[in-house]
Amino acid sequence: MSGVMVDNPKLILASASPRRVDLLAQIGVIADAIHPTDIDETPLKQELPRDLAKRLALAKGAKAAAATTDAMVLSADTVVACGRRALPKAEDVDQAALCIDLLSGRSHRVFSAVALTLPDGRVLHRVVMTAVTFKRLDSREREAYLAGEEWRGKAGGYAIQGQAAAFVRRINGSYSNVVGLPLFETTALLQGAGYRVFQ
Repeated sequence: MSGVMVDNPKLILASASPRRVDLLAQIGVIADAIHPTDIDETPLKQELPRDLAKRLALAKGAKAAAATTDAMVLSADTVVACGRRALPKAEDVDQAALCIDLLSGRSHRVFSAVALTLPDGRVLHRVVMTAVTFKRLDSREREAYLAGEEWRGKAGGYAIQGQAAAFVRRINGSYSNVVGLPLFETTALLQGAGYRVFQ
């Protein structure tokens, strides 16, 4: 019957990121539970950034799914890449400075992998790439940005939805992907598994 609300399958978000919670809420999706996973995110030797994002998203989903039997598990990982190099999630000012100096005045790529682990063990996933171009930062901009500590814990040392938006000259691809969760692809995964995003 038209207009009848149908209960969705239980959904667990395997992420501690408040940005991913907010992005899901933007499309009307509220996870039934949030189960952050603690895994080693160190890149493997010669691992490409796209492959790293995929491996980590799948590993997070597998770990969270092992603790449940009746829920879908949504997991994701975002990697900022400069050439073939995956930049770290900046934890101190030296790492942040390294990232910002590499990104200044050039283009880079942001890969987000999204995985949906189903109760029957099947795993659906997508990897999305967005190209981002930064302006060349002068020394005053650089120092002011580093002093603000917005970079802390951020892949590549920046958040496009924060102060660093002022550095972005051009973006080619999904904006929500750069924030941390590509909403078009996430919606497609959920709907393909029978989860109603729009009720």
